[in-house]
Amino acid sequence: MALPANTEPFNCVEVRFKNGRKEFFINEDKLSLYEGDIVKVQVTTGYDVGVVCLTGELVRLQMQKKNIFLQKADLNKIHRKANDNDVDKWLEGRAKETEAMLAARAIANELSLRMKISDVEYQGDLSKAVFYYTADERVDFRVLIRKLAENFKVRIEMKQIGMRQEAGRLGGIGSCGRELCCSTWLTDFRSVSTSAARYQQLSLNPTKLAGQCGKLKCCLNYELDVYVDELKNFPDTKLKLKTRKGNAFFQKMDIFANKMWYSYQDEPYEFIEMTVDRVKEVIALNKKDEKVDSLKDFSTVVVEVKQDYENVVGQDDLTRFDSQLKQKKRRPKKKSGNKPAQASAQQGAKPQRSGNKNQAQNKAKSSPEGNKEATGKKKPFKKRRPNNRKKPNSDGPNKPSE
Repeated sequence: MALPANTEPFNCVEVRFKNGRKEFFINEDKLSLYEGDIVKVQVTTGYDVGVVCLTGELVRLQMQKKNIFLQKADLNKIHRKANDNDVDKWLEGRAKETEAMLAARAIANELSLRMKISDVEYQGDLSKAVFYYTADERVDFRVLIRKLAENFKVRIEMKQIGMRQEAGRLGGIGSCGRELCCSTWLTDFRSVSTSAARYQQLSLNPTKLAGQCGKLKCCLNYELDVYVDELKNFPDTKLKLKTRKGNAFFQKMDIFANKMWYSYQDEPYEFIEMTVDRVKEVIALNKKDEKVDSLKDFSTVVVEVKQDYENVVGQDDLTRFDSQLKQKKRRPKKKSGNKPAQASAQQGAKPQRSGNKNQAQNKAKSSPEGNKEATGKKKPFKKRRPNNRKKPNSDGPNKPSE
């Protein structure tokens, strides 16, 4: 949108650094800057390099949202657009950050410091390195700073952040399948309590309610106000509905469908569905010391929940495969003793199967060898000995040979 005539654009610019860190700077020289430009900005010690992410009147709105006023705030200024040397030095610092983080973790483990160094950010002129860490307790890292300064030969600054800020800096994909809110658009981290899950009728399961930071998910607060407003129309769930059949207890509710489910003490697994207006009618009668015959007269649908589990498919039986194996047990194949059949089997042909059961039994009765074949056992192989004996003459056994 074009500005009105004779109006100057807002002289502040929002610059983004590593992992979503943003700061405001004054454009005193009135440079023509656009989103995505790499600029060289002034900092307390030296200079830094960042990317312009917002210009114009939107910067004014962001500063008002964060309660930053130009008259009171001492903002640094933008020197100029970054040249090739500035960009090369900036990229060189980015390449050193992973190695510096791993080395700092090793030194912290040697010193037995109960802290987690999650990220390292080098300044644009490579004169300073900021180490971001998380810790549950207060940590004395004076020895750590001296060792880091000796190893990296730069000025060291330690900055403690929370678990949510750590997840926002590192980024990731949430259980919803989208990028984390804290690393994309969420700037202020409000406290989240378990009462937000109770108002929304969610199960208090820490594995489902916790995010990657280990804390409760920030998205639990998004729809909390709507649930609180809707719950004002519902009666107190601690009240019992008195009937001639007995007292009915509250079981569950559907907030946006305006429905509630009750059950009797004798039949706890039979849920009776009722609308909120019907429940209020019964409560109003109970206040007048009047009892209704049954809640089913005020109900439209009755949902029955059985306690016992019925194994309909039969897949929970551990021995469900045993009977199938017994039925599918194959009979042993009959191996024929004739040589042509064996030769054909060696050449790739299918072996000949034995006849029917009656023939196998008759053959087994007739000869013991057939009995072995019918049972499927192999014949013991007997090696024939060479016959060196001389044949007797026809004249007689006692007459010597010539």
